[in-house]
Amino acid sequence: MSEFVNVSEIFGQDVFNDSVMQERLPKKVYKELKKTIEEGKELSLEIADVVAHEMKEWAIEKGATHYTHWFQPMTGLTAEKHDAFITAPMENGKVLMSFSGKELIKGEPDASSFPSGGLRATFEARGYTAWDCTSPAFVRHDAAGAILCIPTAFCSYTGEALDQKTPLLRSMEAINREALRLLRLFGNTTSKKVTPSVGAEQEYFLIDKAKYLQRKDLIYTGRTLFGAMPPKGQEMDDHYFGVVRQRVAGYMKEVNEELWKLGVTAKTQHNEVAPAQHELAPIYAPVNIAVDHNQIIMRTLKKVASRHGMRCLLHEKPFQGINGSGKHNNWSLTTDDGINLLDPGKTPHENIQFLLVLTCILKAVDVHADLLRESAADVGNDQRLGGNEAPPAVISVFLGEQLGDVLEQLITTGTATRSKKGGRLETGVRTLPDLVKDATDRNRTSPFAFTGNKFEFRMVGSRDSIASCNIVLNTITAEVFREVNERLEKAQDRDLEVHDIIKEFATDHQRIVFNGNGYSKEWEEEAKRRGLPNLPTMVDAIPALTTPKAIKLFETFKVFSRAELESRAEIQYESYAKAVNIEARTMINMTTKQIIPAVIRYTTTVADSVHSVGSIEGMDVSVQTDILKKCTQHLKKVNEALHHLNEVTDIAAAMEDGRERAIYYKDTVIPAMADLRTPVDALEILVDKKVWPMPSYGDLIFEV
Repeated sequence: MSEFVNVSEIFGQDVFNDSVMQERLPKKVYKELKKTIEEGKELSLEIADVVAHEMKEWAIEKGATHYTHWFQPMTGLTAEKHDAFITAPMENGKVLMSFSGKELIKGEPDASSFPSGGLRATFEARGYTAWDCTSPAFVRHDAAGAILCIPTAFCSYTGEALDQKTPLLRSMEAINREALRLLRLFGNTTSKKVTPSVGAEQEYFLIDKAKYLQRKDLIYTGRTLFGAMPPKGQEMDDHYFGVVRQRVAGYMKEVNEELWKLGVTAKTQHNEVAPAQHELAPIYAPVNIAVDHNQIIMRTLKKVASRHGMRCLLHEKPFQGINGSGKHNNWSLTTDDGINLLDPGKTPHENIQFLLVLTCILKAVDVHADLLRESAADVGNDQRLGGNEAPPAVISVFLGEQLGDVLEQLITTGTATRSKKGGRLETGVRTLPDLVKDATDRNRTSPFAFTGNKFEFRMVGSRDSIASCNIVLNTITAEVFREVNERLEKAQDRDLEVHDIIKEFATDHQRIVFNGNGYSKEWEEEAKRRGLPNLPTMVDAIPALTTPKAIKLFETFKVFSRAELESRAEIQYESYAKAVNIEARTMINMTTKQIIPAVIRYTTTVADSVHSVGSIEGMDVSVQTDILKKCTQHLKKVNEALHHLNEVTDIAAAMEDGRERAIYYKDTVIPAMADLRTPVDALEILVDKKVWPMPSYGDLIFEV
């Protein structure tokens, strides 16, 4: 029997949350800190000193010996430097444990070794981390002991953002300012803040640790670069929502408990479509906290897997031929007093504020479809998007029958007089209740789908930070809200102007709405006719960051400067080239040191068999001869493809221009990698399993 866990008792026990602050801080200090959190007011050093002292005392009670400014550089991962609470020894040989307000508010990690895209020269090392007091500090327990983790932003000595959090917080300020302005025009005088609310679903694979360690490709790149499909994949649809294996169930239990202690509202867990694939989803949170929580989730998934003799794979496509992994970013806008701006109500056609917000988002997504696509760009995601397992690379919006019908009425007649109802779903079984049916079905092929009272952006890769897509969603929506606010503030008849804006946006941007099958070839052709951008790869999408349109957007709202955008584009090109280079070098290494020697050993054994058995009168060695012939033919192709891959990889590595190099890797190196994989996978089917130098797909995904 597993140990009983009272979730309500352990939830948030390792978080310096509001209840802890209220209990431990003097009332005046608590009120000042709450003002900073809720209103964005500057925190004085005097107040910070008190908060720091109480935070340190609380953390020490939790067993903490060190603290760290926990930040999110442009590596896609988190970073941290640990400092002990101890100060200089006293005369009696003992030490004091101290933590000042200055240490809480600001840190100075070396910025020279983090990606900067040319913003900083290598010798310019200084960078600063700044406490994000809107995201609670927490104590993390692991092999290093207990560490007080303080969520922070990370910027350069000259003020440029070197991380994901700084522009995210800037975008939150932009959407809050323009959304509140819009609400005031609708007569709302009570709401004080509008915050993007996000829930991010996380998909992942679990495989056996011992088998993982036998695969150099998994170790170096996070995915398999070789591997023939097993006799069974996911075609039986028997894994999705199936019974969770006991080993995995024990893992999930421990993951949940760790996350709950850290205040992460892990709620949903289940088997995903592919064998060995699973999903975890939390409840919604303010977007900056949701971003932090998703990073905690990814780290926890990996850490706990190791304890259970497994490895967690977060790569978007760890296995060719079966579903890859992503994360769905569920995004909505909510006020501090509980109003969801994307809640259509029971009669959407009469909800003018909702229709205005909805059509504003349609315009934002249509105008900046390329930016939204880029926000999900990742070298691993290239192998997933558009592959009949994830949304296509063409951005479109799914609204469903109910809202689609309302917009059609607005476009054709200028007014909407009805909303389709969901009705009841009759089960046909007397002992089962009839179900209330939603007015709209769901569409898993849509990149950006309206799902009841939120939009679900389904393109984000499983390893990626969700910060990028939310920065884009917040900023592009703020831009259209600002346009609408300016028009309404000047309008003589505000009601008429709202009506005209809704009809105008619905009409002018209906090309972005598509409720059909996004996987079909017909949609790709239709999207082209509509003039929608099709950016199939990361390299195709990166230029969207530095178009005049994007620079104007982000500079207007002070989310990114031109220099910051150009640096991010450079980092993207560089990270793409580095990732593909590592994969190509890994393939070369595995082929040279493992695969070719194994095949030679096997064919030598077969050749010896042909020679010895064939020398016996009347013995038929045609099967052995056929195997030997096929293996030799494939081995020759392997050798030719290996030499070619070596050659083009060396050429790519010697190139200096970032974009040019990335394009060469995409157009030349990746096809050369595919040319090497084909004969190797064919050999895996022919060669004796005992001789083959690594676990097969069947070993990895069915033997967890």
